[in-house]
Amino acid sequence: MTRRLTPADFIADATTVARELIGATLLLGGVGGIVVETEAYDQADPASHSFRGHTARNASMFGPPGHAYVYLSYGIHWCLNLVCREAGHGAGVLIRAIEPRYGVERMMARRGIKDPRRLCAGPGCVGQALAVGPDIDGLPLDRRPFELRAPERPHRVLVGPRIGISKAAEQPWRFGLAGSAWLSRGFGHERG
Repeated sequence: MTRRLTPADFIADATTVARELIGATLLLGGVGGIVVETEAYDQADPASHSFRGHTARNASMFGPPGHAYVYLSYGIHWCLNLVCREAGHGAGVLIRAIEPRYGVERMMARRGIKDPRRLCAGPGCVGQALAVGPDIDGLPLDRRPFELRAPERPHRVLVGPRIGISKAAEQPWRFGLAGSAWLSRGFGHERG
């Protein structure tokens, strides 16, 4: 079994952490799977929630590395970010998609769908499938209800522009597992 990730694994910049999380195992309350798609955000980035500074809403994003930052997207979907860099900086990695492996029946019930391919293909879908909510905002990722393990082996990683945002979308800060059928949307090009 691979090693558990610790806060020290999240000290690096968001793009490094986002790339290194591809292939990691992420469980929340025993439910989850393999991280296959991420996006990086940093406080110098106009698309980041931390760009305009520290607020009550984004406080967890400025917290210590290796903690959860949860926010409500479009007033509907809870999204999970993993905080990185030093405390006070405001950087994180959005979990965009996972390959469901553990608790698939529970995830299907939570999402109300029968097609496992659609379970966790997009950050809102991940949030619903894993039962992400405000109660886990700010919690450390190296303790229950989380279990986060390093990838079992190196993976070929796709790199592309972020999607679903209107500012700085051209940044090549979206990362995906090459060859995965579980990505949220296809990449326009590949870079290693």
